[in-house]
Amino acid sequence: MISVKAPGKLYIAGEYAVVEPGYPAIIVALNQFVTVSIAPSQDYGRIASKQYQENSLYWQRQGSELVFDNRDNPFHYILSAIRLTEQYAQSLGKPLTIYHLNVNSDLDSADGKKYGLGSSAAVTVATVKALCQFYDIPMTKDRLFKLSAIAHLDVQGNGSLGDIAASVYGGWIAYQAFDRDWLASARRELSLTQLLQTAWPGLQIELLTPPEPLRLMIGWTGTPASTSHLVDKIALFKATRRKDYHTFLRESRACLQRMIQGFHDQDLDAIQKEIEVNRQLLNRLANLSNVTIETELLKTMCDIAVHVGGAAKSSGAGGGDCGIVIINAAKDLAHLLHEWEARGIEPLKLNVHHVIE
Repeated sequence: MISVKAPGKLYIAGEYAVVEPGYPAIIVALNQFVTVSIAPSQDYGRIASKQYQENSLYWQRQGSELVFDNRDNPFHYILSAIRLTEQYAQSLGKPLTIYHLNVNSDLDSADGKKYGLGSSAAVTVATVKALCQFYDIPMTKDRLFKLSAIAHLDVQGNGSLGDIAASVYGGWIAYQAFDRDWLASARRELSLTQLLQTAWPGLQIELLTPPEPLRLMIGWTGTPASTSHLVDKIALFKATRRKDYHTFLRESRACLQRMIQGFHDQDLDAIQKEIEVNRQLLNRLANLSNVTIETELLKTMCDIAVHVGGAAKSSGAGGGDCGIVIINAAKDLAHLLHEWEARGIEPLKLNVHHVIE
């Protein structure tokens, strides 16, 4: 039996702007994983998951029709990853076979709490990685990212794919998205093998080393959010308020460039300063677009951290889920943790995961 795992992730900074090519974000991989196991089978195949047996679907009404949004259903990502990886296997002359595929995730808590750690990306990466091993296909991180990104994009249809990069590369990364319009055109002109060998315009992935005293803290507010729906709402803002949107993009890029330089310089103060700037930019975007990014509880979580010398902001699309704090490891955190607990904010005891291969 083959068994592989892929880590979850959290965005540190650069959310929303990162969906556009050329606009960076910083993302971190965490030591919570999706594990995919594959075993050969004789007569029939099975895809099973302990966590996803009773998965919920989002839907909307259009007239009298119920329209389901399957982008948050993990089985669709698994099936997309299987379809694409087997297409690649066939192009390499590998005979397809039957197997049982089992998925196990610890990205959510044992009692079903959803922390927003990027389960759809992790399950996509783990499925592609496991199938490549199963079919004996050599796989670099670059090609694993590209295969997983295409499979994920086929289901979700939007987003930067930075969470895919975090699950593939691990650690702290600076990420810039590829040109999705180019990819759509290239898929009509190039074979899958050629596409994996081609440089993707705009794509940049750089591993970062944090300053020694930097400590990452994660607070969970207890309110899960749907990234797909929030990104859709910002897309509407982009279409109707183009000048404001491009101002946000420009300021976010400048902020992230300074923050990345802070990593290069091992300057914790500079990184913290830009975390605060990025929080302000996201709050301004939220006000202009009427999208709730920093909820009241996320605001409380951040304000408590700032009061004890940390820099804090929402993580990812916002609307709930997690916030992050960048703080000096020498700080006494007892007061912060007490204040979080008093307000129902759960500190997640997670560490950065580095992929060593």
